[in-house]
Formats: sequence, structure tokens, C-alpha cells
Amino acid sequence: MSDVEAQYENYPYPARDPAEERRRLVEGSPSALAEIRHYVFAGRPLPAPFRALIAGGGTGDAAIQLAQHMADAGLEGEVLYLDLSRASRTVAEKRAEARGLANLRFETGSLLDAASHGTFDYIDCCGVLHHLEDPAAGLSALAQALVPGGGIGLMLYGRIGRRGVYDAQAVLRALSGADEPLAGRVALARAYLANLPATNWLALNPAVGDHRTGGDAGLVDLLLHGRDRAYGVEEMWDLIEGAGLTLSRFIPAARYDPAFYLDDPELVRRAGRLGAREAHATAEQIAGNLKVHVAYAVKPGGKGPRGPARLAPDAVPVPHRLDMAALARVLGTGRTPPVGFDGLTRPLRLPPGADEVVRLIDGRQTLGEIAKGLQGGSRADRTRQAAAVTDALIALGLCLLRSG
Repeated sequence: MSDVEAQYENYPYPARDPAEERRRLVEGSPSALAEIRHYVFAGRPLPAPFRALIAGGGTGDAAIQLAQHMADAGLEGEVLYLDLSRASRTVAEKRAEARGLANLRFETGSLLDAASHGTFDYIDCCGVLHHLEDPAAGLSALAQALVPGGGIGLMLYGRIGRRGVYDAQAVLRALSGADEPLAGRVALARAYLANLPATNWLALNPAVGDHRTGGDAGLVDLLLHGRDRAYGVEEMWDLIEGAGLTLSRFIPAARYDPAFYLDDPELVRRAGRLGAREAHATAEQIAGNLKVHVAYAVKPGGKGPRGPARLAPDAVPVPHRLDMAALARVLGTGRTPPVGFDGLTRPLRLPPGADEVVRLIDGRQTLGEIAKGLQGGSRADRTRQAAAVTDALIALGLCLLRSG
């Protein structure tokens, strides 16, 4: 058993209590069903039966979320959980049992052997590739298991946003004995964290918090991991393309747009001249807090459109983890509410008249119908207004599109 495998047997991550399934569903990105539809299948209905693989399922967050979303939507199919850690699998199985999820199946094994389990319409690989000896080989193995036109949701560590983490890892390696057991290293790490000066980069980093809130499992995963590398956004882009996949979108897209962080008009104008890759990398450098990169990618081929959904009169804007009615009430008062990401707060910048558009986004009306419901201006003006507001909400991860 490798050091990495032993770590997850002793400290399954993230720490989860199956009893909490009665009270909440842990949701996140990637692998929310509405996101998969928007970013992989261009907003159109998912294939049925739908087959998904959770490659490196850990204690089950992605597997439970996707299986529950499929059950709630009445989408026929199967989610296959795959992980090397039996301890992690046990936690995930108990969580699935608590929910009565009959569409979730469990296997113990390596994601490098994903193709031996058949082909999949969608694969989730969240927080796993950066722990492999050869991340490129891992992603290529997953790409081989995708059907043509299928998609993958990825999360990899961001190098700039994890500032302080790798310094702490180096210190703890230097202070640990060569044969010191992991439990002893955990105690050493706790003592070290209690002695950090205020100027330490880890102490200054608001985006990283597993060592504070994730219990021993979170501390081990962050600071004592046996194999851990991080990526700049362009490196991740290269990794995706190297596996024969096409990037759909980094999400939320606003965080990869320099204009999201800049107020000076001339700086915004100059940033607008950058190509996509350079703009993404520039935004990462400006923000400083992108501790992870979440992206969707698509395998070429298949029937019908693939990649992110496009704004169109027959597309239906669907709220995503946001109460649109509450937002409309705030906007109607003339206030500009804040939006926050990992310690950074920015004003929610939406086009004029956004409150009218937001009030009409209910997950049922199309963009064309929303435009008709707006007051004043020409038909073309109302169409542009509805599209502009919806596009801004999508960029912030607050709205997605459904079509077909």
C-alpha cells in the first residue's frame, strides 16, 4: 500500500457523518446535474439512460450529489463510484444507504482502469488528478472511458491561491522524523499551526481553511499529503487538451475574467484585448485566491451540440443556488449587493434594469418570454437586456440554461 493509499485509509477525506444526510445534501461543483446539462450538453436534455463515473469518489460528496439529483429529476441511469480507499468507500456507502439511493453502485479500484468498467456519458474527477504520480496519464485514461460527445468535470488545485500551503508542507517535512507515524505528524502540525507568526503566508491566506475547519482529515489532506501538486490555469488547460478533450468552461467564469476585479476603465479596456488563455491567467494573477480550478471539458464527437449552452430566445434561464425573487427585491431598492469568493468581496455588477429581468427568471420562462415581459424600449432593446442580465448571472454561477 502506498503512502497516499494509507493516508486515505486512516483519514478518509473529507470527513462526513452519514447521519447528516437526513438534514442536508452536500452540493458543489463540478457535477451538479444542471451544470452538466449546461456545460457539457449545451443545455439540452441528458442522454437516458445516463451513465456517470465518479473517479476517486472519496467519502462520497460528488457521487451522492449526482445520484440524488438524477433521482430527483427522474433521470434513468447509474452513477458508479470508484476509489482505492475502502475506508472512504464505507463512508460513502453509508451515506447512500441513508438516502436510499438505488442508482449508485460502488467499486474499489484505480481510475487508471476506468475503461474496464465500460463507457460513460459523464465523468467526475474532483481533487484527484493532482495526487497521482502522472496526472496526464490519469486524465487520458478517463478520456478513453468517455463516449464521444461525453464530458468530464474536473477540480485541480490552483498554485497561486494555495500560497503558504507548500511552504508549510516543506517545514513539516523538515521537522518530522524519517519514520514518524502519520498520527505523530498530525500532532506536530497542530503545534506548528499554533505557533505561526502573523506574517506567515498560510496565516494570511483567507482562501485555504481545511487545516482550521476540516478536522484531522482536512489537515492531513492539506499539509501532510504524500503527493500533491498544483496548477496554473494555463497548465490545466494544457492538461485537458493533452488528453484529447476540449475545454468547455472554467467556472464560475467571472473569476477568470480580469474585468471582474478591476474598476479602472482603461485597465478593463486593455484586459479586454487579451485572448482567452491569457485573460484567464491574468485573472488568476490578479485575484490571488483561486485555490482550486473547476472546469468542464468535452470529448469530441457525438450527436448534437456540446459545450456550454448559448443564449437564445428559446433557452430557459434556471436559477442556480440563488433565490431570484430575493435578489430582485434587493435590486429594486437600488442597492448593489455584494458577491463573495474565498475572502474577496466584489459588488454584483448587473446591467441597468436587472431587477425586472431577475424577477422574471423562474426556471420556466424562456429568454424570449422574459424579454416580452419587460417594460419600455424596443423589442430589440428588451431582448438585449434580458440576454445581458442572464449572461452576467451565468458568469457568476448564479444561473444556467436549459433548452430543447
